[in-house]
Amino acid sequence: MKVVRHIPDLHISGYVGLVPTMGALHDGHRALFRAARAECETVVASLFVNPAQFDQQSDLAAYPRDEERDAATAEAEGVDVLFVPSAEEMYPRGFGTWIGVADTGAEGDARPGHFRGVATICVKLFNIVRPQRAYFGQKDAQQAAVLRRVVRDLNLPLQIRVLPTVRDPDGLALSSRNVRLSADERARALALPRALLAAAREADPIAAARAQLNGLEPEYVEVVDLGDARLLAAAVRIGTTRLIDNVLLEGEIS
Repeated sequence: MKVVRHIPDLHISGYVGLVPTMGALHDGHRALFRAARAECETVVASLFVNPAQFDQQSDLAAYPRDEERDAATAEAEGVDVLFVPSAEEMYPRGFGTWIGVADTGAEGDARPGHFRGVATICVKLFNIVRPQRAYFGQKDAQQAAVLRRVVRDLNLPLQIRVLPTVRDPDGLALSSRNVRLSADERARALALPRALLAAAREADPIAAARAQLNGLEPEYVEVVDLGDARLLAAAVRIGTTRLIDNVLLEGEIS
């Protein structure tokens, strides 16, 4: 696996799959790498903690970072190129061009400016790497929906692939932030996926999910329309850790 830190040093050919990540890699990322490996000639993973998508500096500072471990994980899963740029490489002095996105509700309302940061960094990565496919997880379904709209609206020549959420055996969706949960907090966090799953079968899934969160105070519980699918999505804070999750109500994620 080749590790590249500077844009001019990227030399990529073939049918390319890109997996954008912020590191702290887990089995959810491994599933994306494996899908890209199965479908593409060349697999590129980016490793960049994007400051533009954090609305709180404390959350950015606390985000877990371990490049050596992440590089070993990527290489073991068959990644060909690991792109590890600095913030200065991606946002050089005088940077002032951003991708604005329409109102998205849910995460968009809870984190103003978040999707602007996500869309901007992903469009930069698409332009730098020139992939034919880019891979994302259903846990970040709104992010994938935003990027699909960006790709459509800006006529970018790639496909956004969305893979199902990967969960631990107890049902908690894998997240880089899970390592910040204490044992007690993790036990409490299980109320989130359980509430969403149970509520998805109810006539009023929003009310049902709120009623079954077992004391967790949600930032939001909403039904999110992705065009080809509808999701029941929620965000909660447990201690200092913010978790998101969603379940499919109808349609198909692909």
